[in-house]
Amino acid sequence: MPEPTHSRIEIVDTTFRDGQQSPLLFDTEKYRFTLEEKKQLLVGLIELGVTHFEFFSPVVGEAEAEDVRELIAHARTLTDKPLRFLGHCRTNPLDIEKALEAGCNGLNLYLGVSPLAQQYNAQKSLEESVTLAREVIRATRQAYPDLYIRFSAEDAFRTPLEDVFCLYDAVYPYVNTLGMPDTVGIAEPEDVVAVVTRLQERYPTVSLECHFHNDRGLALANVNAAVRAGVRYVDASIWGLAERSGIPSVTGVLFNLSKRYPEIASQYNLSQCYPLNVLMASILGTLVPYTEPVSLTNRTHTAGVHQKAVLNEKKVYEAHSLHDFGVDKNQLLLGPLSGWHLIYYYLKEVENFVISKEQARLIAQEFKARTAEIGRSKKPEELLLEIAEVQGLSRHTLPEEVPNARLENLD
Repeated sequence: MPEPTHSRIEIVDTTFRDGQQSPLLFDTEKYRFTLEEKKQLLVGLIELGVTHFEFFSPVVGEAEAEDVRELIAHARTLTDKPLRFLGHCRTNPLDIEKALEAGCNGLNLYLGVSPLAQQYNAQKSLEESVTLAREVIRATRQAYPDLYIRFSAEDAFRTPLEDVFCLYDAVYPYVNTLGMPDTVGIAEPEDVVAVVTRLQERYPTVSLECHFHNDRGLALANVNAAVRAGVRYVDASIWGLAERSGIPSVTGVLFNLSKRYPEIASQYNLSQCYPLNVLMASILGTLVPYTEPVSLTNRTHTAGVHQKAVLNEKKVYEAHSLHDFGVDKNQLLLGPLSGWHLIYYYLKEVENFVISKEQARLIAQEFKARTAEIGRSKKPEELLLEIAEVQGLSRHTLPEEVPNARLENLD
């Protein structure tokens, strides 16, 4: 399989577009990010090294239109790096005009030609869609010779490839990039490689972009396959927020790609990955998802066998250096599955008890015999301390705090 020949794999962040379509915004009763929250997320993404940002077409509403203008203006005060602000637009002259008026310097155009789209969505025949796309994109290119234009056939993996070719043949001379969106998340990695290969053979002078949804849980695997096959642009969002089950997360993509492409570490500030995820958690008022690769959860252990091993050497159950991605600690959670090793460590190092390993083994036996008591009304730590007190364990005597010496003026 050929490796990518471009010098940089570009993350196209779509938090401000697809991310705002996530059901999680409704579950957390956020509904819509405020402008200030968007600015905070934008700062985090720029600090991470992301340079491509996709926005809603301003035609969706004046509030979004104003936010797009504000965010583009704010971004330009944050860095001297060239940034690309992409309006996600229908293949429609009004959408394009409004996006450019708002300050976008690139267009992410789309049009659906799948059998379902022809019947129920765009309600145009393939021939009508091809004519529309050719006319609109050719006119846009003539009016803006240097404008970045990406064009995608929506729902590409449920559209016959020959129909995709028919559409892309018509716009190929006028675009910089062709997309291959898996809009409903049906693709598998083998499908992705096959489609990328065919597109590269037929359209050798443009770049390719991928947009994978996670309906089957395969979005990140599909990204890996696409990049290995030669795709340059990868759509992602913070936490993978997007409609339905989402898309790949920005940090998950970088974490995975860095395993195969070490240059990612020099292209992106990877230590900002986890802080970015924590920022989103603070905005939504919830925890970083346990399914997010770059998270403290991914360095958290609850089983006694795992806790024993990690106390001795983290690498036994932590194969990936998440420290490089901003996760600077791990967690060993005291609970029903903990063994005597963690109980010994917790009572000795955290609670400062004078305790032998044999005492820890005995306490662990009683702790395990009483784990049914653990729940919302009694935490594991409370049960363990109760047992330790009954056993008569004493605590180390800590030295009294020495007050700071005062320097007197001797004059």
